Amino acid sequence: MRAVYHLIIKELKQLSRDKRMRFMVIVAPVIQLVLLGYAATTDVRSIPIAIYDADRTSESRSLINGFTNSGYFEISAWLDSDKKTDEQLERGKAWIALVIPRKFSADVLARRTARLQLIADGTDANSVNIALGYSTLIINNYSRALAEKLLETSPVKPGGITPQYRVLYNESLKSRNFMIPAVVVLVLMIVTLTITAMAIVKEKEIGTLEQLLVAPIKPYQLILGKLLPFVLVGMVDVTLVMLVAIYWFEVPPRGNIGLIYVMALAFILTTLGIGLFVSTIANTRQQALMIGQFGFFIPFMYFSGFVFPIANMPQAIQYVTLAVPLRYMLEAVRAIFLKGTGLDVLWPDAVALLAIGALVLSLSILRFRRKLG
Repeated sequence: MRAVYHLIIKELKQLSRDKRMRFMVIVAPVIQLVLLGYAATTDVRSIPIAIYDADRTSESRSLINGFTNSGYFEISAWLDSDKKTDEQLERGKAWIALVIPRKFSADVLARRTARLQLIADGTDANSVNIALGYSTLIINNYSRALAEKLLETSPVKPGGITPQYRVLYNESLKSRNFMIPAVVVLVLMIVTLTITAMAIVKEKEIGTLEQLLVAPIKPYQLILGKLLPFVLVGMVDVTLVMLVAIYWFEVPPRGNIGLIYVMALAFILTTLGIGLFVSTIANTRQQALMIGQFGFFIPFMYFSGFVFPIANMPQAIQYVTLAVPLRYMLEAVRAIFLKGTGLDVLWPDAVALLAIGALVLSLSILRFRRKLG
């Protein structure tokens, strides 16, 4: 046991002398707990709702006030036609559209059954189920209060309000259809980032990187030679995971598969840049793995909308998510798989990925070249 004791002391001393490991063991968990404590929430609030009120009466306004005063919904758009509801849902500007038809007030006051329509974006099955539950509760409370008011003037029983539901893009509301495209992206990030960092750090460990430095090649040739193979590996992985998603899990993309490859190429620029950056601060593969996991994998998962909807996070955290490339890739792939969305809608995500990718890769290359020097 004395030998074991001395080994323990030795390891603790080595750990305390390694600045990178001290940061990963002490500082990183605290930072993650603080940030994820705000981001990790299953509450569904501030649900964007688009409203088409064809009735425009005091009764319809009272119903709309029930939605806005509930604290669960925020009006994202006032529509002038029920034909614009699908556009709002496809572009992600609203999760739910409420359509109040003409004669809604007339039916209510005549004590006939009044009808409404709720159209939902079913891509995120869990959140939409909760949102539809909130909507039903608000409509039922409004109908009950209205019935009590009408019964004060006449004993004739009111017909009530019957909402009609229509779910788009994921009609069966299967969570698998929402998660599988996201897992495709997550696997791509893990593989490309990890192999880039680990491969370069491995050469540091075995000393072959120094041999490359004295070889008659220029720094940019060395960097290209290191990164381009991982681009090819990433594109092969995109193909493999999409085949599994389509033929094993039966979640075929409704949109252009070629667009997924274009978005993936822009996304891989970011993951390769991060992997290159990790390789410049890690001296061993163990350090590279820990930095990749705690510094990027876990925060990206929570701040990208992979697990928790970004709209439910505090405003300050939502600003942080703008710097997370996984967010844009997830939104794009889910939209292509479930909605069949094209580049005319997804171009902001593509631009964001290219901008972040170019910045991260450029800074990482500069740091890598300084390390080579």
